[in-house]
Amino acid sequence: MSIWDTLTGRKSSSSSSPSGSSSSTGFRDEYQPEQFDPSTAQDVSSFLSDPSLADPSALHPLAGLDQQTLDYISLEDSALSDLPGSQSALPSRGWSDDLCYGTGVTYLTALSMGGVWGMAEGLNRLPSSAPPKLRLNSVLNAVTRRGPFLANSTGVIAMVYNGINSTIGYYRGKHDSANSVAAGALSGMIFKSTRGIKPMMISGSIVASVAGAWAVTRKAIF
Repeated sequence: MSIWDTLTGRKSSSSSSPSGSSSSTGFRDEYQPEQFDPSTAQDVSSFLSDPSLADPSALHPLAGLDQQTLDYISLEDSALSDLPGSQSALPSRGWSDDLCYGTGVTYLTALSMGGVWGMAEGLNRLPSSAPPKLRLNSVLNAVTRRGPFLANSTGVIAMVYNGINSTIGYYRGKHDSANSVAAGALSGMIFKSTRGIKPMMISGSIVASVAGAWAVTRKAIF
């Protein structure tokens, strides 16, 4: 120990090191590790069946939900349209459902018919001796021209038809064949309103005939 250590009261490292080494040595001598018993080990099934763990089925995002608590799965009868003649194969809650169903079905039907029309036109445009690539190109051009044209035209007519038909049914208090024929005539005339009187009458007659045929078919089948 130096004079400076004596004045400051600092203990030398040499005096503290033996005590530390002796205590660590004694700790190592006193510690006895436990023997591992393989029979006490838990497997995966016993670990998962521990009651302290959460139920795995409760971790699913839709856990605890059923059809009665989800409004978009069950369609209540009270929400359906109660107008006479408004129900058919698909349940309808009003003009919005009729607009979606009618326009969508009409558009897809017209798109398919236009595709068949374009395919027949493309095949007949070139002779049978033409190369396959030219015939395929002709068919694709005709299909992409006729299909969207017919689908877009009938889709617009279907939107106007469903709007007018729902309006007439709302004020009359029922849906019948007269509503369909009147809505078809008006929607057909509106579609060709920029072409003159004669095209308006022709278009109105065609759409009214189709709407009347659909009303009779719907009443007979549904």
